[in-house]
Amino acid sequence: MSHLSLPPLFHGQPTDGADPFAAACRQARAGCDAGLMTYDLRPDILRAAVVFAPDVPLREAAIMLPLCGIGFQNALGALAPPEVSVHLDWAGPLRINGAVAGRLCMAAAPRDPAQTPDWLVVSLTLALWPAAEETGLTPDVTALFSEGCADVQAPDLLEAWVRHTLVWINRWSDEGPRPIHSEWSGLAHGLKETTEVAGRKGTFTGIDENLGMILQSDSGTTIIPLTDLLTTDLQREAP
Repeated sequence: MSHLSLPPLFHGQPTDGADPFAAACRQARAGCDAGLMTYDLRPDILRAAVVFAPDVPLREAAIMLPLCGIGFQNALGALAPPEVSVHLDWAGPLRINGAVAGRLCMAAAPRDPAQTPDWLVVSLTLALWPAAEETGLTPDVTALFSEGCADVQAPDLLEAWVRHTLVWINRWSDEGPRPIHSEWSGLAHGLKETTEVAGRKGTFTGIDENLGMILQSDSGTTIIPLTDLLTTDLQREAP
């Protein structure tokens, strides 16, 4: 495919079948510039990852995960038919019309929440075509094509994801986390429902000022920080 058209300071690099998340983490460790987006587009799946270089402690920089989720929702919302809904799970899954179609993952180094990371990578995985012909057997799993988005082209979606994410990065830089908090809360999936994250189970009652999950259980209220979602290119879950 031709090169992607990305905003200034961003540049795309196809991985030719290799995992973009692993490629981005590897190049970030080697000291590549922020703004690198590695990507691999197949007929059935879209995979991409972006390298960031935050200038704030990781506990604040981890907001990039939900921020990139908002960017994805805005991007698909601009390209898909108006009846298509996109919602975000706190831990990274992306839902189209209620079913999981992909996920976001995040890696960073160093992983100390109090330190400013040398780099931070957010990856996007999205199913374009259903993995099985009989989709009724997996009603909680879907793909872009199955939800009436056959006309959405993967390169266009990737370009829009970066553009919309950049808009929210600039808002975060200018206004702090409040607009991210407000926008994400309106897109959240599973609020007021029972959930389990990192071995902790309870009712997802909301998010704190840094978008950490507020979990209410019989033993009290727990705040799970976004840094608990950090993974590595070897640990990432499938979408």
